[in-house]
Amino acid sequence: MPPLPELVDCLWEGGGYGARRDRRPFRFQAFVPDPIAEWDRPLAGRAAEAVAQATAALRELQAAGTGHDLEALATPLLRAEALGSSFIEGLRASNKRLALAAYEPLAADATARAVLGNVRAMERAIAIGAERRRLRLGDLLEVHRILLEATTEERFAGVVRTKQNWIGGRGSSPRDAAFIPPPADRVAALFDDLITFVNLDDLPAIAQAAIAHAQFETIHPFGDGNGRAGRCLIHIILRRRGIAPRLVPPVSVVLATSARRYVAGLIDFREGRADDWVGAFADAVTRAARSTEGLRSRIDALLGEFVDRAGSPRADSVARKIILGLSAQPIVSAESAAMLYRVTPTAARAALNRLEAAGVFVPTRVGRRRDREWISDELFQLLDRFEHDLDGGEPLRTRRQVEDRP
Repeated sequence: MPPLPELVDCLWEGGGYGARRDRRPFRFQAFVPDPIAEWDRPLAGRAAEAVAQATAALRELQAAGTGHDLEALATPLLRAEALGSSFIEGLRASNKRLALAAYEPLAADATARAVLGNVRAMERAIAIGAERRRLRLGDLLEVHRILLEATTEERFAGVVRTKQNWIGGRGSSPRDAAFIPPPADRVAALFDDLITFVNLDDLPAIAQAAIAHAQFETIHPFGDGNGRAGRCLIHIILRRRGIAPRLVPPVSVVLATSARRYVAGLIDFREGRADDWVGAFADAVTRAARSTEGLRSRIDALLGEFVDRAGSPRADSVARKIILGLSAQPIVSAESAAMLYRVTPTAARAALNRLEAAGVFVPTRVGRRRDREWISDELFQLLDRFEHDLDGGEPLRTRRQVEDRP
């Protein structure tokens, strides 16, 4: 039997806002998980089998296709993962809305900025993992800072919490909370323990990512953004361990398929049923990897249709290069195309006008002939359908923190 976690008696000193009973002092218990730095528990049969299947599915995905195919998939997959991770927290945006926010950040609304922050944090997490070095506390603080930069929660960015937080309840106190993480004075030691665990190299990578993520969510080390930062940690581990060196499997999109099952898995972990959580997480990785093959086929088919629609431009033409680069560059201007494909802006604009006439692109600024951009609504619709096919769950709207008080 694994050691039991610790329940710490704490005092809520009252005050603040909310109902009268929430403003009165009362005692509550905070959950302190068992350390995991020396984790050596073997996986049971079902969990071990699920981890092996997920590992094989990821390796098959990384090995499939040409370098160009994988490069073309990298951007939409990363954005899908960030969108899925954000959706779990109740932040919903379409691929088109996200791409426009990335192209013109100053014009983005608060939700789009938050999701865009998730994209940038995920990019940084993957870059950290790609270095294949030991993880440091500063790496996770940096990912969290990038996540919340330029959002309404920027005050929490990159700062380990110094107050008690909780999940569920009414928000003004932890009285009716569904879960109360460790007291703030226990977070630093638990964070160090978690990082030591992440730096182990003798565990199956899928199991390590599952356990580290669940432990991170249990610690809840930040004032806000814990779920999204914890899912970035998954990809640090998968990239660091070399199991996903080229593509980001959209695990968060699959986890968002059933918010209740996801939460139940985290509860299983906290209550000592780690194998149940690891098995469920591994199943999500397998589904994410296999669904990516379908996305590759859909994108290839759509781009092939665009080439035909444009009159099959020759292989070295700007028009064909723009079409084949759509996955990575879904919003195109004459200037960006000229720089990317090393032609004059006049030549790029002419190609884009021809593609608009062929029904491949539509302009984002109707009525303007210069200084405008073009997009493919059909590509954005395809990407949204891909996520919708996987993601039919309800967003989690239960997280409330002391720091959220006005």
